[in-house]
Amino acid sequence: MALTGGLADLHTHTTASDGLHSPSDNVRMARDAGLAAIAITDHDTIAGVEEAVAEGNRLGLIVVPGVEISTAADGADIHILGYYTDNSNSLWLKRLAGQRDTREARNRLILDRLKTLGMPIAEEELAEYAHTDRLRSEAVSIGRPHIAAALVRKGYVASMQEAFDRYLSTGAAAYVNPPRPHPLEAIRWIAEAGGTSIIAHPGLYGKDTLVEELILQGADGIEVFHSDHTSADEARYAGLAAKHGVIATGGSDFHGARAGETFHGAIGSRTVGVETLELLARSGAGSA
Repeated sequence: MALTGGLADLHTHTTASDGLHSPSDNVRMARDAGLAAIAITDHDTIAGVEEAVAEGNRLGLIVVPGVEISTAADGADIHILGYYTDNSNSLWLKRLAGQRDTREARNRLILDRLKTLGMPIAEEELAEYAHTDRLRSEAVSIGRPHIAAALVRKGYVASMQEAFDRYLSTGAAAYVNPPRPHPLEAIRWIAEAGGTSIIAHPGLYGKDTLVEELILQGADGIEVFHSDHTSADEARYAGLAAKHGVIATGGSDFHGARAGETFHGAIGSRTVGVETLELLARSGAGSA
């Protein structure tokens, strides 16, 4: 692949999950930000990848096919990024569909709790907030940010942050967490689909011992650079990646601005050299 001399944002979300912009929009914003490459990493779905790749081909920008898988361990939500998977693999697609089924069950349980708290939200409203008309696909993944947006729009809370702090974050009044696969299971799924696994935003977990265990047991790398990491976090995780000889990646975790609030960062606010794509492609069975 022999890529040099450019920057890549390896963590962005679209309307296929809880982002506010279409896959094509993300690619155009990456072009406008002067990037050489962008990854599409929606939650538990690859529904936005095809559109993004087509737009990347049109604009001459590399689009890295990705996904962010929701898992749980030690009482915490842990996310595993997967890159360059074989997205025609039927078992891989079945596993992602199962993840979305779990999300839907979780959403219904949250809505039930909110109703008992005097804040009813119809399940049908979430699709409106999810902008599913852009993709019109059962593979679109609806999550807590859509519920938070509904809480804001209906006047139950003043901000997205309040929605999470009071109702949706771990331990909050409406939080529920159905059984999720262990991170090692997601790492195995990605490997079996020919892809490369990266531990997403480890600084958000407060579980560095677990992060190191996942590296020792098969994760291909770690997201060192992230919009919510401090400089100390980035130095620590860069050291951890170097210690174990695994891939160090980075990305903005771009979602767009919802209800006037921008979560994580803008496209291109966290990047790595485009040569990292070679490492991601070589680690798995994929190629760019």
